[in-house]
Amino acid sequence: MKHPFLIDAETLEQNLGRPGLAIIDVRGKAAYAFGGHIPGAVHSTWHDYSDPSAVAKGLLNPDLSAIEKNISALGISQDTDVVIYSNPFDNWGDEGRMFWMLEYLGLEKLRILDGGWVKWVAEKRRYEHGVNNPAFGTFKASPRPERIAMKDELKQLVKRPHPETLLLDARSLEEYVGKEIAGIPRPGHIPSAVNVPWNGFLNPDATLKDPKAIKASLEERGLHEGQEVVCYCTGGVRSAWVYFVLRVIGYPRVRNYPGSWWEWSRDFAAPTETDAKLLHKIINQDAPRPS
Repeated sequence: MKHPFLIDAETLEQNLGRPGLAIIDVRGKAAYAFGGHIPGAVHSTWHDYSDPSAVAKGLLNPDLSAIEKNISALGISQDTDVVIYSNPFDNWGDEGRMFWMLEYLGLEKLRILDGGWVKWVAEKRRYEHGVNNPAFGTFKASPRPERIAMKDELKQLVKRPHPETLLLDARSLEEYVGKEIAGIPRPGHIPSAVNVPWNGFLNPDATLKDPKAIKASLEERGLHEGQEVVCYCTGGVRSAWVYFVLRVIGYPRVRNYPGSWWEWSRDFAAPTETDAKLLHKIINQDAPRPS
């Protein structure tokens, strides 16, 4: 698939070793170091950029200098071409979270490897082991407020009708309607939010489905390009993947709420909604039947 936010495995392999290219592997450390990775790739995950003092794990570190240092350590400067990849079937959309964060912080030349490590391995492409430590880049953050949503703003938004802005809950239907989750004070969803589970956008080979088909399915759920879309989940990771998908299919105004339900559920002045009847129906459908 040819798209400015995606790169295919063949094209990436042809560009391995090119100056000005940084490849970020966002899988776990062990998978990167010992399981093999794309030649030249560096390792980083969204946890490296979280606020160390926040209970809500998805919030970004407010110390931009620390974030700049971490990103520069990956060999990244303002003009670097950045390719991000993961195992799309073995995470929570982490590549989308890295894409969103770097775009929010001002980088422009960003792409995700279509099919990720799954397709790379299936096609028997080159890989290496060990850890890469590139020369430091000179990254300086230029945050884009139009790419991020914050709790206090959303609390004001849901007090009134907001047809111009759609809230998208990227969690599972069970979480959306009110399933109790350990470590989360309150179940449910933000009032007026539409549920679009994050894990329905990939083909069996881990590549992204056809953008036209994705757009048609989203329109059936009430999403339209003319709206601003604010995505959230539990910690802003699954929602960042949906943010990326929306960017790919051409939605111009998309934001991610990094605090998401971790933060929202802890503020008892932030309204929530549940659907006990639907949750009961789902639970009963999932329950094992007596033989």
